[in-house]
Amino acid sequence: MALSLRLALGLTGDARRDQAKEALLVRLLAGRDVAALAPVAEAFADEVVASHLRPDTRARLEWHRDQGHELVIVSASPELYVVPLARRLGVDAVLATRLEVGADGRLSGRFAGRNCRGSEKPRRLREYLQAGGAVVTLFAYGDSRGDRELLAMAQNAVWVGRRPLPHPGSTDAH
Repeated sequence: MALSLRLALGLTGDARRDQAKEALLVRLLAGRDVAALAPVAEAFADEVVASHLRPDTRARLEWHRDQGHELVIVSASPELYVVPLARRLGVDAVLATRLEVGADGRLSGRFAGRNCRGSEKPRRLREYLQAGGAVVTLFAYGDSRGDRELLAMAQNAVWVGRRPLPHPGSTDAH
């Protein structure tokens, strides 16, 4: 209840959305030992893979691996639980929202850097790609307004909705 107004205002704009998300994370995570949360994040990743990952998403990941593609998750969700999920999915790298951890190993709940959404997603991906020096044909998948900029930079942009993902290369992919 204490955050209700801030969360509602967060729906109105980018800066407020980030502030609302950070306020919620502070409320939920401040003072928690990051090492103690690791098993919870691992269990969450197990649950997502076992029960919440769509068959078409699994098939698409397998197709990309079979093609020899490097797989990178770019997410506004905290690295805390995206990294264990990515490991289970055989993803090569994670670019996600980083959370501040003190010298004592405890979370503040605040972002360490910027929330990885909107324009931050393509900025981080460009930085990652430039560091590797590779020439790429980029496939990108998005399911929120915060993915628009990332999808715009991809040669193969796929909006993920409720319908199954189209076969790669089909004209339905855009």
